[in-house]
This record gives sequence, structure tokens and C-alpha cells, in this order.
Amino acid sequence: MFITDAKKICPDLVIIEGEDLTPFRDTSKTLFGFLRGYSWNGKVERLGFDEVFMGVCAVPSRNQTADVTDIINYNLFCLNRAALSESFFHLSKQDPERGFICDLTSVAGCVYGPNPSPENLDDHNYLRLLLGSHLAFHLRTKLEEDFGFTASVGVSTNKLLGKLVGSVNKPRNQTTLMSLTDPVAQDFMDAHSIRKVPGIGFKISRLLESRYLSTQPGPDEADRETSPLKVRDVRIHDETAPDSLEKLLGGPGAERGVGERVWGLLHGVDNTEVKDASDIPSQISIEDTFKGLETMSQIEAELQKISASLVRRMRTDLLTDDDANGGQRWIAHPKTLRLSIRAWPTELEPNFQRVSRSQPIPNFIFGLKDSPEVIAERLTSETLLPTMKKFYPPNHKWNLQLMNVCVANMAASGSEAGPGVGRDISVMFKRQDDVLRQWKIETTIVEDEDHGSDYSVEEVELGNFDGGDTWEEGQGTARCPLCGHCIPSFALAAHARYHDMGD
Repeated sequence: MFITDAKKICPDLVIIEGEDLTPFRDTSKTLFGFLRGYSWNGKVERLGFDEVFMGVCAVPSRNQTADVTDIINYNLFCLNRAALSESFFHLSKQDPERGFICDLTSVAGCVYGPNPSPENLDDHNYLRLLLGSHLAFHLRTKLEEDFGFTASVGVSTNKLLGKLVGSVNKPRNQTTLMSLTDPVAQDFMDAHSIRKVPGIGFKISRLLESRYLSTQPGPDEADRETSPLKVRDVRIHDETAPDSLEKLLGGPGAERGVGERVWGLLHGVDNTEVKDASDIPSQISIEDTFKGLETMSQIEAELQKISASLVRRMRTDLLTDDDANGGQRWIAHPKTLRLSIRAWPTELEPNFQRVSRSQPIPNFIFGLKDSPEVIAERLTSETLLPTMKKFYPPNHKWNLQLMNVCVANMAASGSEAGPGVGRDISVMFKRQDDVLRQWKIETTIVEDEDHGSDYSVEEVELGNFDGGDTWEEGQGTARCPLCGHCIPSFALAAHARYHDMGD
């Protein structure tokens, strides 16, 4: 909801400065970690501060058996159909007492669509939704009791339907979409505004409105969340088909197969997987809206503010303590810097859409010696302003409504705890003796009688020596007691065999 709309509804609304999102971000991480602890397969995807997708059930194909490593399928495997009213939901395979008692004779919370009779226990899809509703109720209860936060939950068969049905009974309830047949899911989708459908963004919705609405939304309605165009209006139109949508929505810069994807969304089909849980965000962006930035000095000042917030956010989300060096290190390095803008529409330029430019991120943004403000000033002057001037011709009249600066394409940095790029090779060398000790072979080489004595590798003095005939000055070399030459320690055994061979 826009602030202007909120003030119309509540004229006495008190608005406070909300630029510092640190408390919200910290709370979001805490709650995400809590929900992540209930996942067996790691399919927990964070969406913004206050939304999370949890993939708790992998539905097997016809030629596969259910994977009981997922929490829902495991409980389906353990289900006692003779005592549904006193069922026990297992939260651990290792600890059979960890879980909660639930009544599986009915779905927990609200239901959209026909609720099958309790006797219909042969439909595994129904049982999965039933178990999912009780897991959702348990998580909601724990969130409120342990953290003091209410939540709304949507339970369905894919991310699209789950997100939409979760909004039906906000803010402190849950809804399960019983989409056991296609008509149920289709009826649910048909009632939604086209702009409410996840995956249909601003540009696509505007193109659909221009094609299927007789009266186009004005500039004051262009940024609204709702649209008079409903999913059903597009779906039942005589000319709506995947190929016609591809012609309408495709073109330069459009994703390949956009028509097929939007066709699926209109029918409630979403094949995107819930992503694996990660401590690294996929991207970090800061944006702000304005009444109209008309001069380059105004644009530069606002870009510096946005950039400073971006650098602070990067340090909050991507820095961690480095125990080895006593400082901090980056857990990930974004590779791409993207600047997006949107101008107020005019008669000459009626489009009300974002335009973006991307480029490799400059390395100085990862420096920790300077303050975020200093780095932001350099980022603005050296990178963002030159990029901004490439959007339009030199004499263009500016009237910006929105600016967004984003870093994306994250590359995880290496650590001792896991793989990644940027690992400190010096740490590997320092630890090589300890790591390789269990594979070390102690070899004793006996010389021929001509040499007059025996010696072993262990008799060689390592490290400190004086003399100019060194292989390389420094540690890791040894002086041969027979010929007096300095030999790298890794070649010592081979050198001893050389003496053993004689002339």
C-alpha cells in the first residue's frame, strides 16, 4: 500500500523514518533460521524480509517411490489410518519422541475448495496437503509463542498457488488450497487481478492490459497493485494461446518462452523449484522514489545516498568475522552492478517502465578501510554517473521517478568450512604438515660401503644453513651430508637414491 493511500484511510497516521532496516533484517534472519531448522531437505527459500517458501514434500512420479527423506512423505509413510484423531507428527527420524500430536480427521485452518471426506484416505495428494496444513499450524504456533510474531500461511502444490492462497486469510490464519482437480485451481486463479499473479511483472501486465482492456489505466493508476484486468479475462479470450502470448510479450530483451510461461501461470501451473536454503542473498538492491529529479546535481546527490545504503547493506549481509586474521572477510562477492531508473511518463515518452544497465562491479567497493560514504562517493562519480548518462542523449530533459542500484551474481567466497573462490592459500600451506602427517612415509636409505657411512633422511639438517650454493634461500631446503649441496626437502629422497646408484 502506498503512503498516500494509507493517509487517506487513516489521516492521523504517524510516519517515522524507516531507512535503517537493521532491526528488521536481524529479525528476518532469526525467523528464517528457525524455519530452516524444520526442513529435512534444505528447501527453504527466503523472499524479502517476511516471506519464506518451504518445500516439504517431493511428489514422486509414476515410476518412482516416495522419498521419505522429506518430512511430509516420511509422516505419510508412518501414518496410522486407524487412529487419525490421535496422530503423531514426527519432526525427526532419529528421535521418535520429537514431534506433536494432531488430529488428522480434518485439515488445520481454512480450506479453499471442496474438503474431501475423511474416508478418502487413498488419495496421497490429499494426505500430503492434510499433513502440510498441520505442520503449518505447528510452525505458526511456535512463531507466535516463542518469538511473538503472527503469520499467515498458504499450503498448496506449487509456489504460485501457495503464495496466492496464503493471502486469503491474513494476517493470522492459514489456508489450504484443495487443488486436487484442475477446475478448483482454475477457479481460484480466475478471480485474481493480473497484477497480483507472481511472475507477471509491471511490463507484462501493461502489455496484457493494452491488449485485453478497452480503456487503458492512466498514469496515476500505472503503479497500482491491482488491475481491472482479471486472469479469467485473458484466459478465456478467443485469441489467447501460448504462441499469441509469445508474439505479444516477446521481442528484444524478453525471456525465451515467455508466452508459454505466462500461459502456465494463468492456469495455475508453476514448475519452479523451491531453492535450497542459503545464507547468501541472490542480490542486494536499494531503491528510492522521487517526485521528479530534473537536474544532474539532484541525481548525483540521491545516487550517493542510495550507494551509501547499498554499501552498508553489503557489509551487513556479506561480511563475517575472520578468526584467523582477527578481522572480517567477505562470504560472497557480487560480480554485477546494475543501475535501474524509471522516468515520469510524458506525451513524447508515455512508457512507464524501468530501464537498466549492468556492468562488472568495481573492486574498490570491497575495501574495508574507507567508510561507506567515501566508497559511495567514488562509486557514484566513477561508475554510476557515467552509466546514468548512457541512458539518454546529452540534451535529454531529466524527470526521474525511481532509481535502483543493485549488486547481483553472487560468488561464494571460500572458507575453511566449505568450498568457494578466494580461499587463503597461505592457510593451506601452514596446515599441510598436520594434514599430510598420517600419509607420511619414513624412509631410511643405506649407502654402499664406498661412502663409508649410512645416513637417513631424518639426519639431514633442515632450514637454517649458511652458504651461497643454495637451491633457493629460505625454509624447505636441506643440505646433503654427502655432497654438501642444498636440496629441496621434497627432492631429498630422490637425491639420496642418486648417491645410492653410484657413478
